[in-house]
Amino acid sequence: MNRIFLDVHALQTVPPSNLNRDDTGAPKSAIYGGVPRARVSSQAWKRATREFFGNEHLLDPSELGVRTKKVVELLASRIGDVEESLAGERARELAAEVIQSAGLKIEVPKRKANAEKDGEPAPVAQSKYLLFLSSRQLDGLARLAVEGADDIKAFLKERDNKGRAKALADTRHSVDIALFGRMVADVADINVDAAVQVAHALSVHRVENESDYYTAVDDENSDAEPGAGMIGTVDFNSATLYRYAALNVHRLAANLGAGLRDDEPRTEPVRRAVEAFVHGFLASLPQGKINTFGHHTLPDAVVVTLRTTRPMSYVAAFEEPVRGDQGGHVREACDRLAGHIPDVERAYGDQASTLTWVLRVGPNTAKLADVGTEVDNLGTLVSSVGRSVAERLDTPA
Repeated sequence: MNRIFLDVHALQTVPPSNLNRDDTGAPKSAIYGGVPRARVSSQAWKRATREFFGNEHLLDPSELGVRTKKVVELLASRIGDVEESLAGERARELAAEVIQSAGLKIEVPKRKANAEKDGEPAPVAQSKYLLFLSSRQLDGLARLAVEGADDIKAFLKERDNKGRAKALADTRHSVDIALFGRMVADVADINVDAAVQVAHALSVHRVENESDYYTAVDDENSDAEPGAGMIGTVDFNSATLYRYAALNVHRLAANLGAGLRDDEPRTEPVRRAVEAFVHGFLASLPQGKINTFGHHTLPDAVVVTLRTTRPMSYVAAFEEPVRGDQGGHVREACDRLAGHIPDVERAYGDQASTLTWVLRVGPNTAKLADVGTEVDNLGTLVSSVGRSVAERLDTPA
C-alpha cells in the first residue's frame, strides 16, 4: 500500500477564554522559544473532534465508538435490543460473561461494593479502565451473547466461541478508534495504533494568563442587604494558536480494514474518515468555560498537505515569538508561515508528489495564498482532500 501522510495546519485566534484548564483551573501553558505560550492539549482537541463527528452528523452512529467504563451496562442494553426477553439483570449477566471471555477485566467499583448491604440495588460491574469499543463491535458481542444465552458459561468455554468473542472486539473498528487508537493494558493484542497524531496547540506569541474577578448578586436580597452573594475569580488568556495534526492514511486504511459494503469502492471508508477528520479537527472547539467566555471562533488560515515522505510540522516558524508590534498577531504569523513553508519543502519535501491546499479568511492572511491551491470554503477543502486521498490509495504502489 502507498505511504500517504496528511498534514493539517491551522492558525486560529481565540479571544479571552479558558479552553483547557490545568490542575489549578488556569489555562494550560508551555515554554517554547524561551517564553511562556498559551497551550491547548492534544487530548482536549481530540475529544472535541470526536464529539463533532456525532454532534454535527459527519458520520453515521454505526461508524462511531463509545469510550466508557460502563461497558457491562452498555452491552446489556444492546443485548436487550437484540432479544427483549433477555433485558434487565439477565442481560447484564450475559454481558459480563462475554466481556470477560474477550479478555477484558471487569469488577464492581470499591465505592459501590457495599451498596447492596445498605439496601440499594446490586451494583453493576465496570471495566477497570476506559474501554473504547465500536458500535459494530458491541452489536457483534450482543449477538454472540444471545446465541449462547441458554448456558453462557458452557457456551464460552468452547474454544471457538471464546475466540469469536475476542475477534469481535478486535474487528470492524469505528472511525474514531481507527483514527485515535485504542490501548487495553490487559489485552495488548487488541490494541489499535492511532492513525492520527495531534500536537498541543501553541500560541505563536508570548502569553501571560490574566484573572477575572467577578461577583454574583442574590436576587432576593433587599436594599438593606447590600453586597454580593458570591465572589470569585476565573483565569483566562487570549491567543493566536498554531494547531497541527498528522494523519497516517495508510495506517488508517489498515485500521478500518475492508469496506463495509460490496457495492462501494474499498477506498470509500477511508475517504469518509479522512473527510470527517479534516472537517472535525478544523471546525471543532474545546468547550472549557464556553458559557463564561463564548469563544466561538474558526481558523483564520488553514494549510493542508498530502505527501508521501513523512509528516512535517511548521511550528518552527514560531520558535521566535511573534511580537505583534502593530497590535495583532495574525498578519505576522501568516507572513512567517508563508516564508517558512517553501524553505522546509525545498529542504525536505518532494514537490513532485506533494499536494497543498490553502483556505484563508481576510487580508491579513494574503501571503499564504501562493503556498498552495487556494479553495473558497471548508466544504471544498474537505471534498478535495478526500478525493485526492482516494485517488492515491487506488494508485498501485
